[in-house]
Amino acid sequence: MQVIDLEGYRANIGIILANQHGKLFWARRIGQQSWQFPQGGIKEHETPEQALFRELHEEVGLLPEHVEVLARTPDWLRYELPKHLLRREKLPLCIGQKQIWFVLRLTAPADHVSLDSSASPEFDYWRWVDYWHPLSEVVFFKRKVYESALKTLAPTLFGSADNVPSRGFHPPSSSTEPRE
Repeated sequence: MQVIDLEGYRANIGIILANQHGKLFWARRIGQQSWQFPQGGIKEHETPEQALFRELHEEVGLLPEHVEVLARTPDWLRYELPKHLLRREKLPLCIGQKQIWFVLRLTAPADHVSLDSSASPEFDYWRWVDYWHPLSEVVFFKRKVYESALKTLAPTLFGSADNVPSRGFHPPSSSTEPRE
């Protein structure tokens, strides 16, 4: 069951998955040209950490032993849905999402990623992207939350605020090829 608070926000987690080169996992939603990080709702009686690992497996096919959890946002980050996306026939009305974001490092080979691990896959394609790239491609109403999550979690991934790449930074990688 979805958890929607009294203000109308659905409890959710977001996953920033990085490889050893600081590139981020970026996935395309099935049948759309919409790209995003893995994310998903927190079920009733589920902690954010439990939701993280459930969603990680359902959407990306990874298990806890395939990743290292580096950090999470200390507070909820919220975004509101545009009016035309509200499902007014469903109650309670969900006006947006409140999210706890996690940054993970992939410790297993990238071929462990599997987009068809659940009966209802979310994504049909994925690729590694530069750290700030998602801000240029994510749907407009999620952009501020993505920026806040990336800013908050970057020092943990890169060791300190001084090591965080600038918006134009392109770290070297062993492969820049998209993955399916």
